[in-house]
Amino acid sequence: MKLKNSFWLILILSLVLTACGSRKYSVKNDTKASKAANAMSNLKSKQLYKFITDWTGVKYRFGGLDKSGIDCSGFAYLLEKEIYGVTLPRISRDQANFVKRKNIDDLKEGDLVFFSFGGNNVDHVGIYLNNGFFVHASTNRGVIVDDLSLPAYQRVLVKSGSVN
Repeated sequence: MKLKNSFWLILILSLVLTACGSRKYSVKNDTKASKAANAMSNLKSKQLYKFITDWTGVKYRFGGLDKSGIDCSGFAYLLEKEIYGVTLPRISRDQANFVKRKNIDDLKEGDLVFFSFGGNNVDHVGIYLNNGFFVHASTNRGVIVDDLSLPAYQRVLVKSGSVN
């Protein structure tokens, strides 16, 4: 009797373990996070990829220019200098005046996108990546890759351009 019970116990246990091991988990490929990851994986510049991953998650700090906290224009300033060898002005409004205007559909990796959240003047900047994604220092989320097609950004996008 003991042998028969042991057989059934082993059989049930092996079925449970086999079922768990063969379970397929599916990931929805159209999530915001997967699209942002896709934009990162499609970067042409591996230096840019490394720069962004090194800074991702650094908190926002107005006037900040290091990993203890950085603002949007400081992030753009450091990125453009380190990756492209271009010295931008330090303030986003001045950065917007520095770039050559470009249609949003013609943006290339490293181009800048400017926003006006508080009226008519440029008060935020990000760096275009590809496929409608950009990286910036968000006041709420720190350095993050974000979707430029979101209505919250489309409503306040005021200029895009190239430093070249």
